[in-house]
Amino acid sequence: MANTRILAIIVVVAVLGVAGLFMGILSPSTTNVPTQNQSGMILTSPAFKNGEEIPTRYSCDGEKISPPLAWTNAPAGTRSFLLIVDDPDASRGTFTHWVIFNIPALVSSLPENVPTDPTLPNGATQGQNGAGRIGYTSPCPPSGTHRYMFQLYALDAQLTLAPDATKQDVLNAMQGHIIAQTTLTGLYGRS
Repeated sequence: MANTRILAIIVVVAVLGVAGLFMGILSPSTTNVPTQNQSGMILTSPAFKNGEEIPTRYSCDGEKISPPLAWTNAPAGTRSFLLIVDDPDASRGTFTHWVIFNIPALVSSLPENVPTDPTLPNGATQGQNGAGRIGYTSPCPPSGTHRYMFQLYALDAQLTLAPDATKQDVLNAMQGHIIAQTTLTGLYGRS
C-alpha cells in the first residue's frame, strides 16, 4: 500500500512539473537568454529601419562612422548593455564590426560617430573588432549585399574585461548575465 502511495505521489509531481514547464510556471535552468518578444526590448536607428539598407555614410564608401542607435524597454535589473555588430555573410565566416560593453544602464542610445577610444566618456568600453582594432569598423562587403546584425544585450552585471577584449572574451564573460536581447539588422552592398 505504501509503495502504491509513493508511486502515485511521484506521478503527480512529474505531471505537475511537465505541465508547469508548458505553462511557463517553471523554467529550465539551462539558459537565461530571452528573445526580443519575451523581453520587449527594442533596438532602432534613426538612420535605417530593420531589414533596410544602411546609408553609405556609415560604410567604407562614405564617412566610415558608426550609425546612431537607440533602445527602449530595458528590463528591471539591467546593470549594463553590450552591443556586438556582426556580418554573418562574410566570405571567411562571421566578421565582427563592433564590440562595445559596459554601456551604463541609464544610457539608452549611442550617437553617430562614436570615437574609437578604448573607454568612452559615458563609461562604456570598446573591444576588438574583426580587424583587431578598437571600435567600429564600417561595412565594406567585397561583393553582394551583406546583413549587419546589431545585437544588443541587457546584462545584470558589469563585465570585468580590459578595453581590448575580443568578442570571444565578451561572449564568455556575459554567460549567465543576459536578461534581455534584441537585434536590428541592416543591409549593405557596394555598387
